[in-house]
Amino acid sequence: MIQPQTVLQVADNSGAKTAICIKVLGGYRKRYARVGDFVVVSIRSIRSKNKSTVKIRKGDVCKAIVIRTKKNIVLKDGSTIFFSKNCISLIVKGGPLGTRIVGPTLKDLKTKKLSKFISISSGSI
Repeated sequence: MIQPQTVLQVADNSGAKTAICIKVLGGYRKRYARVGDFVVVSIRSIRSKNKSTVKIRKGDVCKAIVIRTKKNIVLKDGSTIFFSKNCISLIVKGGPLGTRIVGPTLKDLKTKKLSKFISISSGSI
């Protein structure tokens, strides 16, 4: 579960390393974000100082989608999955900013019409 002021790891190759959640999108009093929800984030640190390879700068505000959470996720078959870090992928105009996602993603993103994120990830659960 992700709420405002949560520190998040960026799982794509957009150039950002960490971000902090500003707002959870999706409704008037929506407090927590889960896998597949949209959030507004501020970039806190970047991976490389080389400006030619970085697509984003420190302090930029952008939208992101939640890829992995520390909170347990119960699947339809009864098994549970949890990850070690809260991870996001940055979004520009409805699509991902990076060209690949490091680490696994859930297949539940496909039912939410976000199959582009599954196709660029290294694995899916």
